[in-house]
Amino acid sequence: MTTTYDFEDAPANYDDVQRQGGQDAVYDPNFVPDSVKSFVVHMYRHIREKNVYEIHQMCETSFQTLSERLFKDTPWPSVEAIAPYVDNDHVFCLLYREMWFRHLYARLSPTLKQRIDSYDNYCSLFQVVLHGVVNMQLPNQWLWDMVDEFVYQFQSFCQYRAKMKNKTEQEIALLKQNDKAWNVYGVLNFLQALVEKSTIIQILEQEKEGLEQFTATDGYDYSGGSNVLKVLGYFSMVGLLRVHCLLGDYHTGLKWLQPIDITQQGVYTSVIGCHIATIYHYGFANLMLRRYVDAVREFNKILLYIYKTKQYHQKSPQYEQLLKKNEQMYALLAVCLSLCPQTKLVDESVNSQLREKYGEKMMRMQRYDDEAFGIYDELFSYACPKFITPSAPSFEEPLVNYNQDAYRLQLKMFLYEVKQQQLLSGVRTFLKVYSSISLAKLANYMEVDEPTLRTILLTYKHKTHSVGSDGKIISNADIDFYINNDMIYVVESKPAKRYGDFFLRQIAKLEGVINDMDRIKLE
Repeated sequence: MTTTYDFEDAPANYDDVQRQGGQDAVYDPNFVPDSVKSFVVHMYRHIREKNVYEIHQMCETSFQTLSERLFKDTPWPSVEAIAPYVDNDHVFCLLYREMWFRHLYARLSPTLKQRIDSYDNYCSLFQVVLHGVVNMQLPNQWLWDMVDEFVYQFQSFCQYRAKMKNKTEQEIALLKQNDKAWNVYGVLNFLQALVEKSTIIQILEQEKEGLEQFTATDGYDYSGGSNVLKVLGYFSMVGLLRVHCLLGDYHTGLKWLQPIDITQQGVYTSVIGCHIATIYHYGFANLMLRRYVDAVREFNKILLYIYKTKQYHQKSPQYEQLLKKNEQMYALLAVCLSLCPQTKLVDESVNSQLREKYGEKMMRMQRYDDEAFGIYDELFSYACPKFITPSAPSFEEPLVNYNQDAYRLQLKMFLYEVKQQQLLSGVRTFLKVYSSISLAKLANYMEVDEPTLRTILLTYKHKTHSVGSDGKIISNADIDFYINNDMIYVVESKPAKRYGDFFLRQIAKLEGVINDMDRIKLE
């Protein structure tokens, strides 16, 4: 049975103060409204009692409600103010500050000092998890939010630090003084330490042999233990994929994700934000490594899942982010299918959404002229992660902004790849209409000599094959060929016909017609 708490009893005068808005408004960090006292007392009790369901309700519902009513434009009360109500419990205070900073980042603009303090709080919290005895069960959603926010704040700090032009002398002095804050090695070390200390890779290996029940229990420990280290370790693998994508190191990112079998349901699918972040970064990394088929297959699955279930997440705090990532993944799918036309891998409902959003642009992208490159540029810029330069800035005058450098480099690499594909569009067009053709004839059609044509065909072979995660060569080609005695023989892959989708759509249409007929009242 769910207990309901009256968190709506904030004093009227406090509510009035809050409406003045802004972090610099009349904000008293030491004033704790009754509703916040009630919130922290109940949260503290549920954490001690390992009541995961109630903790989840309080994080996802009560915290959001209170934030909306009382702290729309200001931070929550300081940790020092609420500490007496929770026995000055060190771990609870670290958890409260984690939520405090998350709220600050979501609603306000953190100062440099607050960014550094948030990093220090994460360090203290992860140190407790890694080296202390943590006897807690926390909801997967909260544990994912910790890893997700840790990586987001690292990304945000790198972007902030790279905008050097308008920094004040005090900010520059603070940056020099705190050069270890949000250092890329520190961030990677914490995530890797959580993976290693949790032994999650070994746990997932043992699960394949039937010796563990990690996925079956969604990572929770029903024998009275703690799920915190194990699940943080699990989500840290997704965090490492994301960090390495931000750095442009796609091979290493995918290597960290390997222990998680994304072809199956897993703990990562138990939290919608984690599910989307995993597939988005997995798909983007594969796109950049020219493994288009892998990217298309996973984008299709997640977009179909969102298409079927997004109405159930409308009240979730992550709903807007879900819609944004959904749009970005459609853009990335359009890019993949323009470079590697494997529409047979895409479900009919996803394909119809894609045609609606990008059908016209995809037609223009096939032309490989300046307009087409402009569209590739536009879609990539819209859908790519916010790349970062992790190195510390130069404090020498004149100060310059370098926050766009990493993005420009990745865009340049991507467009270079697209330009190389330009030659191949002509080859694919001819190979589609022939089952066999002589080299001389094709060279004549393409207005090149035979040695140049052989080079183009070799380039086609190279560009439609890539190295898979297991080191084997995989083909992305919808049309393949081989050459024998100066003759080109075309091998076109025939997609297996799928009748199931067609019948399901017709059944749904028929049910709609029957329902309409039932509503008609006959005279």
